[in-house]
Amino acid sequence: MDPFSSEGELLTIHNAFHSGLYSTVIDTDTSALSPANVIAARVYVFRARIALGQASDVIAELEGENDVPDLAAVTAFAEYTEGEKVAAVTAIEGLVESASDNATVQVLGATVLQREGRSDEALAVLAKHQGSLEAVALAVQIRLSQNRLDLAIKEVSTAKRWAQDSLLVNLAESWVGLRVGGEKYQQAYYVYEELAQAPGSSTARTLVGQAVAELHLGRIEEAEVALQQALQKTPADPDALANMLVLETISGKEDAGGMEALRKADPAHPLLVDLDEKSSLFDRAAAKYTVKVGA
Repeated sequence: MDPFSSEGELLTIHNAFHSGLYSTVIDTDTSALSPANVIAARVYVFRARIALGQASDVIAELEGENDVPDLAAVTAFAEYTEGEKVAAVTAIEGLVESASDNATVQVLGATVLQREGRSDEALAVLAKHQGSLEAVALAVQIRLSQNRLDLAIKEVSTAKRWAQDSLLVNLAESWVGLRVGGEKYQQAYYVYEELAQAPGSSTARTLVGQAVAELHLGRIEEAEVALQQALQKTPADPDALANMLVLETISGKEDAGGMEALRKADPAHPLLVDLDEKSSLFDRAAAKYTVKVGA
């Protein structure tokens, strides 16, 4: 039985993790799991702890267990999160070479490679998956980052043949829909609204998704409400802060400290990286036209 199917014993922890319910993941009782799923459940718990800022604790706890590929991948990912990038990338490269058939190695390895700007290598790793929903979702994200909408659509269409009702496939289809536009905006909104408004899956992550869909639909006030709710749940959520900045720009409002808050929450957030890069390019271009006053 597929552990992530409607009857699979990992379905609850899987959906909780991908909804952003990290505390729920950590508190889930895994004592009754079959031996085959124990490692997968531990991986989710460790990843949830990393997401909550406990990467250093995870590294310490996993010391001596790196003979298990899944746990070695988690350790490397935690080290990367902590800023130990050189060692982490080296470890990931070794795991990708020696355990390329391992689902955790594929997903976490590809995540690190993508963050290093090595998209083609990340996709090559993910292409080896055997029915991994996370691998599909990550491949869709990478394809969208490459502006290869056609290939992202292909990834989703293929996955829907064997995982029609999966949370991750529904989310991946929504990501694609937000890029396609038109009636797809409304379809994506329905997916996120259902998640964001249900008590069991309402998190900063799902509320941000709802807000993004609202923005695409031109519903600025509704988007602002959703982002405010997200920040009430998680005041320093980087994506909520970033999208609030976007909303303020669209609305013509002045920055009320959001940029500073985002830099504090996540200095390496993609929005900040992009803005800093464009600011640097502008300064370089402007310098060519600086008026030179003679003596």
